[in-house]
Amino acid sequence: MQDTSQSVSPIVAGLACRCPRCGKGKLFVDVLNMRETCENCGLDYKFVDTGDGPAVFAIFILGFLCIGGALIAEFKFGVPWWAHVLLWGILTPLLAVFLLRFLKALLIALQYKNKAEEGRLSKE
Repeated sequence: MQDTSQSVSPIVAGLACRCPRCGKGKLFVDVLNMRETCENCGLDYKFVDTGDGPAVFAIFILGFLCIGGALIAEFKFGVPWWAHVLLWGILTPLLAVFLLRFLKALLIALQYKNKAEEGRLSKE
């Protein structure tokens, strides 16, 4: 990894899904597929290892939002069961994709800023 003194804010890079170093190059090719390098500054994305972190955070956040929303819709507005299926069946996957994109980009930017690497017992 290279010098992080000129890096952009991890939150800004995460929200925009941009390169954590320059803040201009796109991070994803499609919805969630990573690019090999930054198209603007040439940063190699081989250091990226978010693992299951974005999915775990998304599950907790979506669980809170969707269950809370379903309970409010049921007990405050008396929404019928088929409306729940229609509403939450469409809203939950859409929220999941957008939330996963943001969380993955945020974790990549934080990993870059903090120079996070795999643990080693000795320097090679």
